[in-house]
Amino acid sequence: MKFAIQLSADYPSKDYGGDRVYQDMLEQAVLADKLGFESVLITEHHLINCLMMPAPLQFAVKIAAHTRNLNIVTAVVVLPLHDMRVFAGEIVVADIFTDQRLLLGVGRGAYKYELERLGVPIAETQERFDEALEVLQALLSEEEVSWDGRYYSFEPLTIMPRPVRRGGPPMLMAVMNPDYIYHHAKRGMHILTTPLAGTQELLQQQASAFRRAKDERSDKGADLTLTLSRVGFVAGNDRACRAHLETAYAYYSRFDNVFTGPGIVDAGMIRPLPRNQTIDELAQNILICTPAEMVDRLAPCVEMGVDRMVLNINFGISQAQTLECIQCLSEQVMPQFT
Repeated sequence: MKFAIQLSADYPSKDYGGDRVYQDMLEQAVLADKLGFESVLITEHHLINCLMMPAPLQFAVKIAAHTRNLNIVTAVVVLPLHDMRVFAGEIVVADIFTDQRLLLGVGRGAYKYELERLGVPIAETQERFDEALEVLQALLSEEEVSWDGRYYSFEPLTIMPRPVRRGGPPMLMAVMNPDYIYHHAKRGMHILTTPLAGTQELLQQQASAFRRAKDERSDKGADLTLTLSRVGFVAGNDRACRAHLETAYAYYSRFDNVFTGPGIVDAGMIRPLPRNQTIDELAQNILICTPAEMVDRLAPCVEMGVDRMVLNINFGISQAQTLECIQCLSEQVMPQFT
């Protein structure tokens, strides 16, 4: 099982500065590269201070310039927010500038506040995504593509430059529903998933749906991968773990606001709201524990067939502690799975 770090920009105070936030993320990526992590993941979000990254392809190029071996995964780019005729060319250029270390995670978006302020009704995101994905795949794999659909209509054109890799960089489909996981994996898509606040049973259903599709594809499914993302952090003792859990609970009071809540945002800053979930219930959904406990909690993922384990360690912890966590993961957790 390969290990990855999610570089999820958390910007709790404007006084900290966006330049410092992204320098912190770059420092994490450089350390992860030195310590043998397989990849880092960067997301796309606009207009909000949680998971703040309006230019994921640009940041991928920046990371590539400072690292040697890391794959850089967009997890995810929100296709309904882009014109595929422009975005396809940007992907090709980013793939060239990253020395073909780019992996393209794609999704439809989940934050109503963000999407609708950018002109995309939340009710249309699935249809818009489905068509955008078809257009993108066509533009990356064919020349002289024309289209006559609901959201795209254009005369024949060819994106330039042409992809270095046939069909462009590998794509990962971000999806949580087990039935959708099966559907997309059966079509030959790599899968990126997370149970979020779901139970262990949901995680098992997600992994089972992927394995079933992969098995049914037989030899054609041999190269398909399952990437699992979890919020996680390692610390040396239970007291430190509890303090980090409290920080995570405060983070989720903002995350829930835009993910499942009303989307109350004050000049770009997501307002923290009371949570229905208790802090002890949250502890069951995320991986904040000692290194030995982390090994025990990740072991079932190997049995489930997870190929890449992504740990989101950016939820308000200081940069010094975050770098210590990356070091600890490399020394005390990763060797147990390689």
